[in-house]
Amino acid sequence: MPVRYAIVGRGWRARFFLRLAALMPDRFAVTAVLTRAHDPSLGVPTVRDLDALVRDRPDFVITSVPWDANPGYVAALVDRGLPVLSETPPAPDLAGLRALWARVGASGLVQVAEQYLLLPGHAARLALVRQGLIGVPTSVQVSSTHLYHAVSMIRGLLGVDYEPATVHARAFTAPLADPLTPDGWRRTSTVDGLVRDATTTVATVDFGGRMGLYDFTDNQWWNPLRTRRIVVRGTRGELVDDRLVRLLSPDTPVESALVRRQTGHDLNLEGADLDHLSFEGNVVWRNEFFGARLSDEDIAIATMLARMGCWLDGTGEPPYPLAAACQDHLIGLAIRESVASGGPVTTGREDWVPAA
Repeated sequence: MPVRYAIVGRGWRARFFLRLAALMPDRFAVTAVLTRAHDPSLGVPTVRDLDALVRDRPDFVITSVPWDANPGYVAALVDRGLPVLSETPPAPDLAGLRALWARVGASGLVQVAEQYLLLPGHAARLALVRQGLIGVPTSVQVSSTHLYHAVSMIRGLLGVDYEPATVHARAFTAPLADPLTPDGWRRTSTVDGLVRDATTTVATVDFGGRMGLYDFTDNQWWNPLRTRRIVVRGTRGELVDDRLVRLLSPDTPVESALVRRQTGHDLNLEGADLDHLSFEGNVVWRNEFFGARLSDEDIAIATMLARMGCWLDGTGEPPYPLAAACQDHLIGLAIRESVASGGPVTTGREDWVPAA
């Protein structure tokens, strides 16, 4: 039986969940979408209120709405006894996080769609780190995505849970050509016409003996002129993007690479798809949706949906609990606060931190 879910919202992110159900009806099914306006292009039933949305008792409900609206929908669904997969972040600010946790935290019904460490490359890197190949991880550098997403990667790769963090952050502005946005390619007659000011935010996040380095430039997700860099350093080596160097014996450093098997190139007739990622001849990540021809982002989101199904039927762990997402956003907000104040910001112990 497919995992059945309803969706609140019909924006850009909601379309991912709709598309995956359309591509893999044996795995996923959308029961209905709550939207203010009727939209036949969605291809599924649309409703105008929550009671109608949950009438068919979906396995869970996805809230894919603006930040300020999200807590209200999450709370209303929990009141109805429905498990929720909330988009990120679950609330807009610290007061909102605290209020949401006080309202629904004890229910155990809320997970958050934090997908970055489920992206194939990141999932493979996490597997290598957890194998202990670079020893104990001591620092992580992320120049890829912003705030709470980057924090989730830093905490996950370091193995940090809810430890206090001290943040030092600064922002710098410089001109940068910005040819591609979510709306498409910007058309100008010259490259100079694409140049605009862009802000780069750099922050250190000190967890007390372990450190994260955050580096993000405006629109880095889309801008092809700014690549992504992931560095994980440990006591016995480091992982830089797809290259890993480690000390095999006291006088023998060795270097190896993650290898991506992508089908559909040249005369490969299997179709364009990602098969697996391997390291030194061993598969460390395999695409469970092979044949659906998904992008890495789609694979990550489909993995989150599948894990929601496993959690709810008792065969898997919670995919990303509300408490973890609150902690990510708490540190992301501290980065913003440190930029604004020019000084360090240290996070405190919040109510969502599990008892020791």
